[in-house]
Amino acid sequence: MKIALMIEGQEDVTWDDWVALAEACERSGIEALFRSDHYGSVLSDDERGSLDAWGTICALAARTSTLRLGTMVSPSSFRHPSVLAKLVATADHVSGGRVSLGLGTGWSETEHTAYGFPFLSMKERMDVLEEQLEIIHEGHWHGGPFSFKGTYYELEELRARPLPVQQPHPPLIMGGGAGPRAARLAARYADEYNTVMPTLEEIAERKASIDAACAKAGRDPIPFTVMTGCVLGADQAEYERRAAEYEALTGGAPSGLVGTVEQVKAQLAEYAVAGVSGVYLQHLVHRDIAMVELIGRELVG
Repeated sequence: MKIALMIEGQEDVTWDDWVALAEACERSGIEALFRSDHYGSVLSDDERGSLDAWGTICALAARTSTLRLGTMVSPSSFRHPSVLAKLVATADHVSGGRVSLGLGTGWSETEHTAYGFPFLSMKERMDVLEEQLEIIHEGHWHGGPFSFKGTYYELEELRARPLPVQQPHPPLIMGGGAGPRAARLAARYADEYNTVMPTLEEIAERKASIDAACAKAGRDPIPFTVMTGCVLGADQAEYERRAAEYEALTGGAPSGLVGTVEQVKAQLAEYAVAGVSGVYLQHLVHRDIAMVELIGRELVG
């Protein structure tokens, strides 16, 4: 099973933190480092800061040599699709073809209001997402000429250059609860579908929805992945120490893939039986580099 580290970049992750995390991933054999795309903290109202997601990815692309980088996920409300596509292409060239784009609707109304982004209804946000998917996937990543006239965007005779290094294009990840419209869009555009903090029953239901949509679209099933919390210890005492640090940061007990190495391996085995092809391990106590190394040493492979 593929193992990626997932960092909530809006929770005061500094540039030095990002470098340390990326170096730990490469040193430990973790194949991918993903980050959220938020402009403000979602855990508190304090002074926690956030560096821009794609600015961070472009910089890390130049500092790393093997690590895959990407967003989980970029809200379509934050950037014009042509701006986002150009950022992804730039990061793809800087990295030599090691970036993935996670794209979604966005959900934090407080964040949108604070930074001046319109926060539309869910239906309208899905409409925006659908237009962005077509523009990025069919326009920017296939060379053009491409013209588009929708409700939110209009492009004329686009010939985007340079094309991404990865061909036919960088992997596109969609995620959510696998509702009918999301499943249809994923079957048309996505290379992977991700769902957040699910139960085993929800994994079965959501994977079945995505698989059915792919079959209806004439595609083989796309990889189905999970993003979930992770607090890991080499033994029970180490786990309990890390769980206490997690609770001090978040105010709640850890959930998801939690426990000793052996306990987490057993949980991963259950995911594999359910058809999960990869996991994104949310590491909230992000300065605990030793846990990153433990993930690489014990879970990767």
